[in-house]
Amino acid sequence: MKFYHANCALLAEGVRASVRIAVENGLIACVEAGATLNAGDELISGLVLPGMANVHSHSFQRAMAGLAEWDAGGTDNFWSWREAMYRFAERLDPDSQRDIARFLFIEMLKAGYTSVGEFHYLHNQPGGTAFAPTGAMASAIAEAAHETMIELTMLPTLYVTGGADGRALNERQKRFGKTVEELLRLRIDLKGAAGVTNVGLALHSLRAAPAALMHEAIAGVEMNSPLHIHAAEQVCEVDESLATYGLRPVEYLLKEFQVDRRWCLVHSTHLSENETVALAQSGAVAGLCPATEGNLGDGIFQLPGFLSAGGALAVGGDSHICVDPAEELRMLEYSQRLLHRRRNVAASPAQPHTAARLWTLAARGGAQALGLNAGEIAVGMRADVVVVDTDHVSLAGRDGAQALDSYVFVAGKGAVRDVMVAGVWLVKERHHAGEACAAIAYRSTVKKIISA
Repeated sequence: MKFYHANCALLAEGVRASVRIAVENGLIACVEAGATLNAGDELISGLVLPGMANVHSHSFQRAMAGLAEWDAGGTDNFWSWREAMYRFAERLDPDSQRDIARFLFIEMLKAGYTSVGEFHYLHNQPGGTAFAPTGAMASAIAEAAHETMIELTMLPTLYVTGGADGRALNERQKRFGKTVEELLRLRIDLKGAAGVTNVGLALHSLRAAPAALMHEAIAGVEMNSPLHIHAAEQVCEVDESLATYGLRPVEYLLKEFQVDRRWCLVHSTHLSENETVALAQSGAVAGLCPATEGNLGDGIFQLPGFLSAGGALAVGGDSHICVDPAEELRMLEYSQRLLHRRRNVAASPAQPHTAARLWTLAARGGAQALGLNAGEIAVGMRADVVVVDTDHVSLAGRDGAQALDSYVFVAGKGAVRDVMVAGVWLVKERHHAGEACAAIAYRSTVKKIISA
């Protein structure tokens, strides 16, 4: 058993000073606040946080971040961005997928993410022909996770139609298609694979997966398997759902399926007040991606009503226009301030420090969404922790909750010094052992993709 003594740490009850943490076999065995530094304890100088989950990742999109920031005609929107993404995806193969994911996963670890949920739909070759082996793209992501040691929940994605009306996939979308049988077989192949911590199931969206096939796929997975779906990201999706089902997307999902704690509804941007409360009461996690949602012009999540109803939330990098959990939380709070024209919207009487409340909720909700025994510094939880450098210039003179506020709202990932996953230090003094080689491979791969 290894003992650590943190200057301060974020526990369930808030930031506490002089916290002694025991780790054994990758799990937290003991937590004691207000503890005395004992001989043999390893001193952690800084603020210790529970590791953050990145619940929504399309890893390949990291390589196109910044390439769609132009518009000559004033008509650019989510759907035109999607076409650019489709064109980019056509250039990828398993080798490039591995190189991109490996670099991204190291970026995530250095930023304070200790786990990631890969919403994986890039199954086939351009035109829809299967790779040999058929799961080559998923295996490339698993290999990247194995090399970097991030905790990976694979979410193989059901994507079979081009719209809620059931129209066929277009030529570019054929890369994403798998039958339910093929998808369930892929899940079996991924279980126990090196680099894979957990395997769930993703249902791309109501426009890409008919309800009957969703039911069939869900029936083929374990009762505790994480289930993820894009929901109500764009107003157009709401209109399409109303036209097809006579119900709004989240309203339809809650009626048609047994949405509960194992579900993660990604984005959930355009909800009615009733949907917001009902989603919160279902126990499902709202997987919010504030940086990507801002970049794509999606809209703003209804946070106050959701939190008031006891909703669980998590954050995701999605298109990876940003790789920083602190910035995702900052964007989430700032969007609320702009919408409601007041400050510290996410704060509460029980937790008046906004950053402490948001980090606590997102770490706990993220672990739930990925099916991981993590997200809190508590006995029995996986020893996934992030150490924020309280000597960082932007944290000068701060301690406790003030230091956490300044990390989230000012310093961001630049203040992350060390990261532990399952009891193993993967980042020390802002360095991951694989970062130099991963960066070389990433640069070479991206240059080839862009020049193709």
